[in-house]
Amino acid sequence: MSAPVTVLLADDHPMFREGVRFTLSREPDLEVVGEAATGTEALRLAEELDPDVVVMDLAMPDMGGLVATRRLTERGARARVLVLTMSEDDESVFAALRAGAGGYLVKGADPDQVVSAVRAVARGHAVFGPHLAARMLTFFTAPAPGPGLPDGLSAREREVLTLLAQGLSNAEIGRALFISPITVRNHVSSIFAKLQVTNRRQAMLRVRQNGAG
Repeated sequence: MSAPVTVLLADDHPMFREGVRFTLSREPDLEVVGEAATGTEALRLAEELDPDVVVMDLAMPDMGGLVATRRLTERGARARVLVLTMSEDDESVFAALRAGAGGYLVKGADPDQVVSAVRAVARGHAVFGPHLAARMLTFFTAPAPGPGLPDGLSAREREVLTLLAQGLSNAEIGRALFISPITVRNHVSSIFAKLQVTNRRQAMLRVRQNGAG
């Protein structure tokens, strides 16, 4: 029998942590190895316990979940982050993705969905709640930037520009389009040259001025 997936819970509400711990403890392949009430504590315990998954709230005192997730990513932590929070606005979802989260669920999700999400994130899959998944699909299939942009942009460059205008990093764009970050970087450089801009902010403004953002 393989070792259980180890989980660290990071949420400042003890009763909520207790509920999630109870849900996960019923599964023989999942093990809660620690609990944190702040982002700072989550970072410390993640380093000490080396869990497979951190179930992370975004709104915590001392250090929020977004900052904690970003710092785990920057430190090269092995743990994958599953955000489980109250916020379901697009800004929070994409901010969590940019910070390095591997999944995003809204509190109130079915217990079986939380269990499945923990397992999936531990395996390296991206997981979103049903409503969030529908919005993600809409976002990633959004039409390319409009005709006010230079005709010289290729179809792929327009796809890259659409995602860039939404604030995604090169790595995130690469995952969305199934191309390498190096290829994305090359496309971004070509886009900058064709738009006659020098940075991402100017490119985003150019898109919005042409009614595509």
